[in-house]
Amino acid sequence: MRLLSRYFIKEMLLPFIYSLLMITFLLFINFLLRAIDRFLGKGLDVLTILEYLFLNLAWILALAVPMAILLATLMTFGRLSEDNEINALRASGVGFLSIIRAPLMFGITVALMLIYFNNYILPDMNFRARLLSGDIYRKRPGMNIEPGIFLDNLPDYSMIVGGKSGEIMTDVRIFSKGNKESQTSIHAKTGTLSTLADAFLLTLYDGEIHELESKNFSNYRRIIFETHNIVIPADDILLNRRDSSNRTDREMTVPMILDKVRSYEKRIKVVNKRLAGSFYRTLGDSMWVKSVGEGKLAIKIASDSIKTDTTLTKGQLNKKNRQLRSLERQVKNEFGLITSYEKGRNKYKVEIHKKFSIPFACILFVLLGAPLGVMAKRGGFAISTSLSFGFFLLYYVFLIGGEEMADRNQVSAVVGMWTPNAILMIISLYLTLHTVRERAPGSLVSFVKKRKKVITENTL
Repeated sequence: MRLLSRYFIKEMLLPFIYSLLMITFLLFINFLLRAIDRFLGKGLDVLTILEYLFLNLAWILALAVPMAILLATLMTFGRLSEDNEINALRASGVGFLSIIRAPLMFGITVALMLIYFNNYILPDMNFRARLLSGDIYRKRPGMNIEPGIFLDNLPDYSMIVGGKSGEIMTDVRIFSKGNKESQTSIHAKTGTLSTLADAFLLTLYDGEIHELESKNFSNYRRIIFETHNIVIPADDILLNRRDSSNRTDREMTVPMILDKVRSYEKRIKVVNKRLAGSFYRTLGDSMWVKSVGEGKLAIKIASDSIKTDTTLTKGQLNKKNRQLRSLERQVKNEFGLITSYEKGRNKYKVEIHKKFSIPFACILFVLLGAPLGVMAKRGGFAISTSLSFGFFLLYYVFLIGGEEMADRNQVSAVVGMWTPNAILMIISLYLTLHTVRERAPGSLVSFVKKRKKVITENTL
């Protein structure tokens, strides 16, 4: 049995590596085509570009590994079934559950490695990739001057040009911005823009400068010039690396996320305690209401009780009504704040479960791919890729939908992130059970037969 386990792991290892490299390459090329415009005109060195691409490989790998497991399992069991090795093992008294034991161990090993990767490596690489992406975006903003479009990301100035021919800009208009002692506007017929070591050098020809004091509009000055140079400090001509401690949910490890969840829960408790105190001061009862409707009902009961209270004077009655209306507004505002905090808390809880649910899918994909490969009886690339892509697409659609619903507080984080795995497990166990009994579902058999017929006709 130990020899059989080594054989199956050896048979799965090469298809897994091949599938992982292929899927990663395809996803990487897709990402590169979408991100290449960020590099154009930035004057970046090759190492910076390679670093940016390397950092973004993390999320690509996290997405590619489960699909590679499914594809490798399909290819392995399809080939073994086509060569009648599965039938030979069964004839020798080896059950299907014993056959898939080693592939399951392989899937569990990959899942554990992916859990570690998702918890400690992926967050840090996502964080560094986001910072570097922002630094690249801000680098050399003045090089993207387009006629008729305001350039507003230069320090202290806004600029617009009427036209551009090569390096020559025409109808150049510059306006100062910010709270300064005087507002300046410059108009020049032509101008050129060049870069120094740490600044932009804007050279203007045949123009006017208009200055107006902000505090005293009577102080106005007009200057006519033939040539005028403006040095605009721009430290971001060179790529400046930022160091920030602010991380998004996808850039945090599990301990970081748990701290964030606890902080949201503390905020919710503070709001509930504050609301209970308001109920006590207004109604004399420290109520812990669970919804806006429950709070409004309590206020309505109190309002009806006040109306029937004959001991209150008209002034006291008006005062009580004002307090009740103020409490009703506070209930709406406080529960709006609680809802916002709950959405933030759920968002981080979703990320925790995602770090474990996606790696767990690797195990389920082994359970799914093994019976599918045996039923297909062909280890060909076309069938394996089609089946794996179809099931993985279905899984990913459910995963995105569950994440979206959990983020909106429509379902809990557990339900949103583990329902796709539950559906996948049901399908996997169903197919595995039929394979153990040595008979496949009729619809799948007919699909495989039709697929074989099409491939045979195309080959002939």
